[in-house]
Amino acid sequence: MPETTPSLDDWRRLYQAAGRLKETAPWQWMEEVDIFGVQDPETGELGFVSIMGLLGEHYALALYRGAEGLSRFWDYQEAASTMPPEELLNIPNMQASFEDRGELFDRDRAQIKELGLKYRGRNAWPMFRDYSPGYCPWYLEPAQVRFLTHATEQAVEVALRFKQDRIVVNLPDEDTYLVRVPRQEAGALVWEDQVMAIPYVEPEGIRIVIDRGALEAARRLPRSGLKLEADLFMFPGCIGERGERPYYAYNLLVVESQRGLIIGTELLDPRPGLAAMRGLAAPKLLALLIALGRLPARVAVANELLFHLLQPLGAELGFQVGVGPVPALDEAKESMIGRLLGRR
Repeated sequence: MPETTPSLDDWRRLYQAAGRLKETAPWQWMEEVDIFGVQDPETGELGFVSIMGLLGEHYALALYRGAEGLSRFWDYQEAASTMPPEELLNIPNMQASFEDRGELFDRDRAQIKELGLKYRGRNAWPMFRDYSPGYCPWYLEPAQVRFLTHATEQAVEVALRFKQDRIVVNLPDEDTYLVRVPRQEAGALVWEDQVMAIPYVEPEGIRIVIDRGALEAARRLPRSGLKLEADLFMFPGCIGERGERPYYAYNLLVVESQRGLIIGTELLDPRPGLAAMRGLAAPKLLALLIALGRLPARVAVANELLFHLLQPLGAELGFQVGVGPVPALDEAKESMIGRLLGRR
């Protein structure tokens, strides 16, 4: 039968590895971009380790999954100032982080108690999570626990070598990485260095399908000097049925600039895939404009991603699409989220 939950021995080894990582504190001399790889002994899958905590805010090891996870990591690093901040949650990875006790869930605290472990103080409590695009951070499966354990153990080894010689990780050739590779010897794993070229993986293309009938109906709408603001953002709070992994819904919010009136709001489901969900932004905006009964002069959007999703529709219908500022939308968004979270 397939494993459903990690064994106590597997958990114990992961917590031990996390403890050694915390004692080593590689974030004192390593940056997030000092990336190296680890091969999973069970599957041969590659993961790429990034150490966080140099700024003293979030102490963690992230294990980015495969060439895709690595590519999305570099995409975010290069365009963080223009990307929605929640995009960081959409990079496929696993993390071993060190949190305050209050950040842990009951399930985490029960696991620590069962293992007989004790922690005290800020940023002292290990927490392990899987991050998958569109989904809320979630608990690890058995094979993930073992892979993250190997990666954490190898991170201590590589970090101590890196402290003496940065070239260990920062190789001169672009797109080449140190990868720690295991082999069996006398019934035990022996790890060795390999240098691998990891090709960049392009993001999944976004297909935008516009209903021709709706487009023709919109062309017959009167034009106006109306100015709108729009954003497509991850809504806070996890959605899901009991026993299922919860997900983050996305909200397409459109407001009128001058008075801040909400023109429309649409919740979109990311579970078919982020690219498929984003492909709905332009058709949804088109439906809102038809319901409004007139075409705007301009739609200001919150970021470059939404600009690329909506600009073709603007070109078709003769209105401008431009990137921010969006003060009316920011106010409406803050109010909407505040009501959801119970803030006044």
